[in-house]
Amino acid sequence: MRPTLRQLEYIVAVARLGRFGLAAEALAVSQPSLSAQIAEVEADLGTRLFQRGRSGVQPTAAGAEVIRRAQKILREVEDLRASVTHGLPFGGRLRLGVLPSIGPYLLPGAIASIHRQHPDLRVAVREENTQGLEQGLRAGRFDMIVSTPEDHPNTRQLHLFGEKLWIAVARDDPLAASDGPVGVGDLRDRMFLTLDRGHRLSRIVHALASGCGGIVSDDYEGTSLDSVRLMAASGAGIAILPELYAREQAAIRRDVALRLLRAEGASRDIALIHPIGEDGAGPDLVQAALREAVAALGLLGGGTEVRGPI
Repeated sequence: MRPTLRQLEYIVAVARLGRFGLAAEALAVSQPSLSAQIAEVEADLGTRLFQRGRSGVQPTAAGAEVIRRAQKILREVEDLRASVTHGLPFGGRLRLGVLPSIGPYLLPGAIASIHRQHPDLRVAVREENTQGLEQGLRAGRFDMIVSTPEDHPNTRQLHLFGEKLWIAVARDDPLAASDGPVGVGDLRDRMFLTLDRGHRLSRIVHALASGCGGIVSDDYEGTSLDSVRLMAASGAGIAILPELYAREQAAIRRDVALRLLRAEGASRDIALIHPIGEDGAGPDLVQAALREAVAALGLLGGGTEVRGPI
């Protein structure tokens, strides 16, 4: 069986968009033509790649493996074309995913560094939660992501820095009376505010609340750190904020009191992550730019490259 590159593009597009009609529209082909091409690959392989339903299509177990390999093949073809056309990394367009709590503070300096070295390289940045970044990396929507490493197994990861966590409370909260670190005993029976469960930070907050006898609010899940901070400022509970956001954003607005949290698990690691086998000048370029940005921000940098957990 020898599927064509075009057939692989059809398979990846259906997996990415979740519907044959949307994939056909994106590829500027008719839906019957696209369906026939995928059916031909399925017949050659002797297995179904997608389960069709009213809500769209989902890859079968065999289909997920074919999609993963197809994405890799297509990326390698893009790299090949780039190497003989303009010589720019990532085929001239870097698709970078990043956590919303990291992007606004870490990326401006890094992207400026990349543009100085490759002015013609386009950098497309998209902020998504942890789950969205994982799905995007697997589906080939992202070339690289900046995220929490434990959420992206079977990847190549470069540790960038570690972040301590801070609490944010209303200015009239008893915890606002001191500037020192907060321990677990100070948080017993207190209400915690956090993001929705698509974020790694939410899972960290639930673990912290369990460990110190706190309660995570069932009435409110924030869509951003700004919204969680504002709820804390209103007295609705205690917000748990990453260090970079706390010192760069919340400290400027001064609507909450900030205190360092000292408790087991009150930190998170941030890494640059990309698929295994995706090495070369492109990843090296991004790694160097991010390391430079980490150093400029005075963060606790790393630089240790590891392969994600299997």
